[in-house]
Amino acid sequence: MTTLLIAEHDNASIKDATSKTLTAAAALGADVHVLVAGENAKAAADAAAKLAGVKKVLLADNAAYAHDLAEPLAALIVSLAPSYDAFVAPATSRFKNVMPRVAALLDVMQVSEIIKVVSPDTFERPIYAGNAIQTVKSKDAKKVITVRTSTFAATGEGGSAPVENAAAAADPGLSSFLGEEVAKSDRPELTSAKIIVSGGRAMQSRENFAKYIEPLADKLGAGVGASRAAVDAGYAPNDWQVGQTGKVVAPELYVAIGISGAIQHLAGMKDSKVIVAINKDEDAPIFQVADYGLVADLYQAVPELTDALGKLGK
Repeated sequence: MTTLLIAEHDNASIKDATSKTLTAAAALGADVHVLVAGENAKAAADAAAKLAGVKKVLLADNAAYAHDLAEPLAALIVSLAPSYDAFVAPATSRFKNVMPRVAALLDVMQVSEIIKVVSPDTFERPIYAGNAIQTVKSKDAKKVITVRTSTFAATGEGGSAPVENAAAAADPGLSSFLGEEVAKSDRPELTSAKIIVSGGRAMQSRENFAKYIEPLADKLGAGVGASRAAVDAGYAPNDWQVGQTGKVVAPELYVAIGISGAIQHLAGMKDSKVIVAINKDEDAPIFQVADYGLVADLYQAVPELTDALGKLGK
């Protein structure tokens, strides 16, 4: 059995989600090859080759894979399918778009967001917003799997796998790249941040996120998150959303400010090592999962906390 891991990368380096997914792929008990598809992505392929346990890296360097279009990448993976028994990718936004297409083209069922590999054909995955764990056994000859990376430790370096070129597959021509607006930030990405400060609907405006949440996050060197309610209200951008329909995170410290703790949000952050909640409603569900809770007006408590952290840093 040989497994193909499709890498999440930025052409220059491998994302943390890839090294965590490698841990899950290795648990299948098979040789693991890594596919790096992009444009001018040799540096990312070389980084993948250094990950421990990788037997081979396939580099598909072509303009067709430059902009994360799902259809060309799915066609590439399917073209490589005869050589592999399993296809594994992190459950990121990119691969939530790609892997279902791969499963459909191969006429198999996808096993989504696994949190444990029981055996090469049996997996555990959360259902009902994380309130139950489902054990799934796949009888498909070829398995298509996405991994909830927050539950796996990252694989370290120490490998020296060969890098081989992979021929580009025929582009289905179902989509084309028109343009993009990339949000740039000095803050860590949510899925890899060790500390996250999140705000909820109680923030009341985008300006309040900038005034209260972001300064605290900057003091902590943290990523900034938001509940779905805050995103839907336009207080925060979509890529800040934490929850069942957003990003699933498990940082060392998660600070929830003005977040009530709806099931949808808890599903995305309840595996955090330490959870701190600030909310003026003492009956808010967030306090049921919080390690530390402060019942207070966030507009008073958050500036005081930010100032205190500033004094500690001097």
